[in-house]
Amino acid sequence: MDRESSGADISINLPNSLTIFRILLVPVFVGLLLYEHFDTALLTLLIAALTDILDGMIARMTDQRTRLGEYLDPLADKLLLMSAIITLSVLHFIPIWAVIVVVSRDAILLTGTLVANLTDINIDISPTILGKSTTFAQICYVIATLLSVTGRMSLALVEPFLLVMVALTVGSGVHYLLRGFQYLNGSHTKTDLEGPQP
Repeated sequence: MDRESSGADISINLPNSLTIFRILLVPVFVGLLLYEHFDTALLTLLIAALTDILDGMIARMTDQRTRLGEYLDPLADKLLLMSAIITLSVLHFIPIWAVIVVVSRDAILLTGTLVANLTDINIDISPTILGKSTTFAQICYVIATLLSVTGRMSLALVEPFLLVMVALTVGSGVHYLLRGFQYLNGSHTKTDLEGPQP
Protein backbone atom coordinates (compact mmCIF):
# COMPACT_ATOMS: atom_id res chain seq x y z
CA MET A 1 0.00 0.00 0.00
CA ASP A 2 1.43 3.39 -0.92
CA ARG A 3 1.48 6.38 1.38
CA GLU A 4 -1.33 8.18 -0.41
CA SER A 5 -3.78 5.28 -0.04
CA SER A 6 -2.63 4.67 3.54
CA GLY A 7 -3.26 8.30 4.40
CA ALA A 8 -6.72 8.10 2.88
CA ASP A 9 -7.49 5.07 5.03
CA ILE A 10 -6.69 6.91 8.27
CA SER A 11 -8.04 10.35 7.38
CA ILE A 12 -10.33 12.00 9.91
CA ASN A 13 -13.31 12.88 7.74
CA LEU A 14 -16.80 13.87 8.88
CA PRO A 15 -18.08 10.32 9.50
CA ASN A 16 -14.96 9.47 11.51
CA SER A 17 -15.29 12.74 13.43
CA LEU A 18 -18.85 11.81 14.41
CA THR A 19 -17.62 8.40 15.53
CA ILE A 20 -14.89 9.97 17.67
CA PHE A 21 -17.48 12.34 19.14
CA ARG A 22 -19.57 9.28 20.08
CA ILE A 23 -16.57 7.79 21.86
CA LEU A 24 -16.04 11.05 23.76
CA LEU A 25 -19.67 10.91 24.91
CA VAL A 26 -19.07 7.60 26.70
CA PRO A 27 -17.47 9.00 29.91
CA VAL A 28 -20.06 11.80 29.94
CA PHE A 29 -22.87 9.27 29.71
CA VAL A 30 -21.41 7.04 32.44
CA GLY A 31 -20.86 10.03 34.72
CA LEU A 32 -24.45 11.16 34.29
CA LEU A 33 -25.67 7.66 35.18
CA LEU A 34 -23.48 7.40 38.28
CA TYR A 35 -24.65 10.79 39.50
CA GLU A 36 -28.26 9.75 38.76
CA HIS A 37 -28.94 12.40 36.13
CA PHE A 38 -30.98 9.84 34.21
CA ASP A 39 -32.93 12.25 32.01
CA THR A 40 -29.73 13.90 30.76
CA ALA A 41 -28.09 10.48 30.40
CA LEU A 42 -31.00 9.36 28.21
CA LEU A 43 -30.63 12.49 26.06
CA THR A 44 -26.88 11.87 25.75
CA LEU A 45 -27.53 8.28 24.68
CA LEU A 46 -30.02 9.40 22.04
CA ILE A 47 -27.48 11.91 20.69
CA ALA A 48 -24.88 9.15 20.53
CA ALA A 49 -27.31 6.88 18.71
CA LEU A 50 -28.03 9.70 16.23
CA THR A 51 -24.32 10.11 15.48
CA ASP A 52 -24.17 6.35 14.82
CA ILE A 53 -26.90 6.68 12.21
CA LEU A 54 -25.43 9.82 10.67
CA ASP A 55 -21.83 8.64 10.34
CA GLY A 56 -22.84 5.52 8.42
CA MET A 57 -25.29 7.44 6.24
CA ILE A 58 -22.79 10.19 5.41
CA ALA A 59 -20.02 7.67 4.71
CA ARG A 60 -22.19 5.80 2.23
CA MET A 61 -23.72 8.85 0.53
CA THR A 62 -20.42 10.71 0.12
CA ASP A 63 -18.22 7.64 -0.37
CA GLN A 64 -16.07 8.55 2.63
CA ARG A 65 -15.71 5.02 3.97
CA THR A 66 -12.21 4.36 5.34
CA ARG A 67 -10.36 1.51 6.98
CA LEU A 68 -10.15 3.60 10.14
CA GLY A 69 -13.92 3.96 10.14
CA GLU A 70 -14.36 0.20 9.81
CA TYR A 71 -12.55 -0.23 13.11
CA LEU A 72 -13.71 2.93 14.92
CA ASP A 73 -17.45 2.55 14.31
CA PRO A 74 -17.91 -0.87 15.95
CA LEU A 75 -15.43 0.14 18.67
CA ALA A 76 -17.53 3.20 19.50
CA ASP A 77 -20.68 1.08 19.60
CA LYS A 78 -19.03 -1.46 21.90
CA LEU A 79 -17.64 1.17 24.25
CA LEU A 80 -20.99 2.92 24.55
CA LEU A 81 -23.11 -0.21 24.94
CA MET A 82 -20.75 -2.05 27.28
CA SER A 83 -20.35 1.04 29.46
CA ALA A 84 -24.12 1.53 29.54
CA ILE A 85 -24.98 -2.10 30.31
CA ILE A 86 -22.29 -2.53 32.97
CA THR A 87 -23.07 0.80 34.67
CA LEU A 88 -26.82 0.14 34.69
CA SER A 89 -26.10 -3.30 36.15
CA VAL A 90 -23.96 -1.74 38.90
CA LEU A 91 -26.94 0.52 39.62
CA HIS A 92 -29.17 -2.62 39.76
CA PHE A 93 -31.27 -1.72 36.73
CA ILE A 94 -30.02 -4.59 34.53
CA PRO A 95 -29.70 -8.21 35.74
CA ILE A 96 -26.14 -9.43 36.14
CA TRP A 97 -26.78 -12.56 34.07
CA ALA A 98 -27.60 -10.40 31.05
CA VAL A 99 -24.31 -8.55 31.50
CA ILE A 100 -22.44 -11.87 31.64
CA VAL A 101 -24.03 -12.92 28.32
CA VAL A 102 -23.12 -9.67 26.58
CA VAL A 103 -19.59 -9.42 27.99
CA SER A 104 -18.83 -13.10 27.33
CA ARG A 105 -19.92 -12.85 23.70
CA ASP A 106 -17.82 -9.75 23.05
CA ALA A 107 -14.81 -11.15 24.92
CA ILE A 108 -14.88 -14.33 22.81
CA LEU A 109 -15.14 -12.35 19.56
CA LEU A 110 -12.35 -9.99 20.62
CA THR A 111 -10.11 -12.92 21.49
CA GLY A 112 -10.79 -14.52 18.11
CA THR A 113 -9.98 -11.29 16.29
CA LEU A 114 -6.72 -10.83 18.21
CA VAL A 115 -5.67 -14.41 17.51
CA ALA A 116 -6.46 -13.94 13.81
CA ASN A 117 -4.38 -10.76 13.67
CA LEU A 118 -1.45 -12.32 15.54
CA THR A 119 -1.42 -15.34 13.24
CA ASP A 120 -1.97 -13.30 10.03
CA ILE A 121 -5.21 -15.14 9.28
CA ASN A 122 -7.34 -13.11 6.88
CA ILE A 123 -10.78 -12.88 8.51
CA ASP A 124 -13.54 -10.53 7.37
CA ILE A 125 -14.21 -8.04 10.19
CA SER A 126 -17.27 -6.49 8.57
CA PRO A 127 -20.44 -6.75 10.72
CA THR A 128 -23.18 -9.13 9.64
CA ILE A 129 -26.89 -8.35 9.50
CA LEU A 130 -27.32 -10.45 12.64
CA GLY A 131 -24.52 -8.52 14.34
CA LYS A 132 -26.07 -5.18 13.39
CA SER A 133 -29.44 -6.41 14.65
CA THR A 134 -27.81 -7.33 17.96
CA THR A 135 -26.32 -3.86 18.33
CA PHE A 136 -29.71 -2.31 17.55
CA ALA A 137 -31.45 -4.60 20.07
CA GLN A 138 -28.89 -3.76 22.75
CA ILE A 139 -29.28 0.00 22.34
CA CYS A 140 -33.08 -0.34 22.28
CA TYR A 141 -32.90 -2.31 25.52
CA VAL A 142 -30.68 0.31 27.17
CA ILE A 143 -33.02 3.09 26.02
CA ALA A 144 -36.05 1.13 27.29
CA THR A 145 -34.30 0.62 30.64
CA LEU A 146 -33.61 4.33 30.97
CA LEU A 147 -37.18 5.14 29.99
CA SER A 148 -38.29 2.82 32.79
CA VAL A 149 -35.87 4.40 35.26
CA THR A 150 -37.19 7.87 34.43
CA GLY A 151 -40.80 6.66 34.79
CA ARG A 152 -41.64 6.95 31.10
CA MET A 153 -42.13 3.22 30.54
CA SER A 154 -43.51 0.39 32.62
CA LEU A 155 -40.91 -2.09 33.87
CA ALA A 156 -43.05 -4.92 32.46
CA LEU A 157 -42.58 -3.51 28.95
CA VAL A 158 -38.80 -3.64 29.30
CA GLU A 159 -38.78 -7.44 29.71
CA PRO A 160 -39.45 -8.23 26.01
CA PHE A 161 -36.55 -5.95 25.01
CA LEU A 162 -34.30 -7.91 27.37
CA LEU A 163 -35.33 -11.29 25.97
CA VAL A 164 -34.89 -10.20 22.33
CA MET A 165 -31.53 -8.60 23.12
CA VAL A 166 -30.20 -11.73 24.85
CA ALA A 167 -31.47 -14.04 22.08
CA LEU A 168 -29.82 -11.94 19.35
CA THR A 169 -26.62 -11.57 21.37
CA VAL A 170 -26.28 -15.34 21.75
CA GLY A 171 -27.33 -16.00 18.15
CA SER A 172 -24.92 -13.50 16.63
CA GLY A 173 -22.11 -14.76 18.87
CA VAL A 174 -22.61 -18.31 17.63
CA HIS A 175 -22.82 -17.08 14.03
CA TYR A 176 -19.57 -15.10 14.28
CA LEU A 177 -17.83 -18.12 15.83
CA LEU A 178 -19.02 -20.39 13.04
CA ARG A 179 -17.87 -17.87 10.44
CA GLY A 180 -14.46 -17.70 12.15
CA PHE A 181 -14.09 -21.48 12.11
CA GLN A 182 -15.07 -21.52 8.43
CA TYR A 183 -12.33 -19.00 7.64
CA LEU A 184 -9.83 -21.11 9.58
CA ASN A 185 -10.83 -24.16 7.57
CA GLY A 186 -10.84 -22.24 4.30
CA SER A 187 -14.48 -23.17 3.67
CA HIS A 188 -16.24 -19.85 4.25
CA THR A 189 -19.16 -19.04 1.96
CA LYS A 190 -21.14 -15.83 2.25
CA THR A 191 -24.68 -16.20 3.67
CA ASP A 192 -27.72 -13.93 3.66
CA LEU A 193 -27.08 -13.09 7.33
CA GLU A 194 -23.89 -11.31 6.34
CA GLY A 195 -25.53 -8.81 4.02
CA PRO A 196 -23.86 -7.15 1.04
CA GLN A 197 -20.13 -6.79 0.86
CA PRO A 198 -18.89 -3.35 1.98
